[in-house]
Amino acid sequence: MALPAGTGDAGWLRAFHAVVPELLAAFRPQVLVTQHGADTHFEDPLAHLAVSLDAQRLVAEACHDLAHRHADGRWVALGGGGYAVVDVVPRSWAHLVGIAAGRPVDPESPVPEDWRREVFRRTQQLGPLRMTDGLRPAWRDFGESGYDPADRLDQAVLATRRAVFPSHGLLP
Repeated sequence: MALPAGTGDAGWLRAFHAVVPELLAAFRPQVLVTQHGADTHFEDPLAHLAVSLDAQRLVAEACHDLAHRHADGRWVALGGGGYAVVDVVPRSWAHLVGIAAGRPVDPESPVPEDWRREVFRRTQQLGPLRMTDGLRPAWRDFGESGYDPADRLDQAVLATRRAVFPSHGLLP
């Protein structure tokens, strides 16, 4: 989905939930394969999105639930891009692995001190202290709140739904 530059947690989660669950229900996959790039994070210099680690974690949880709902729990969760290799990628993927393994990492837990020392030894950068960005992401549900024709994010969501949904017997 081509999201507007600067899309943050609320928009990213709104877009995900406006497209993915309904499409998966219609598609009925035998296995769910997802790619969880950390380049959507606000510290990533290239993607021009402003998503927090906490929203990334919520999408990983949603994918886990969707895999159980639509693919009998068969889920291949892959890491992906991301250039904030000290602050973001390791925490994002730790959350993903924990969720996939059925042992989610508490977002408020501290980053292990041994890992932080090793990061500093290798990079001379201080690693993050906690497994969270400290945010509590929320979003407006597309189905409940409706479509705002003046909103660029809603325009992108609707364009995606119009392009993909009819192929699966769904209305945009």
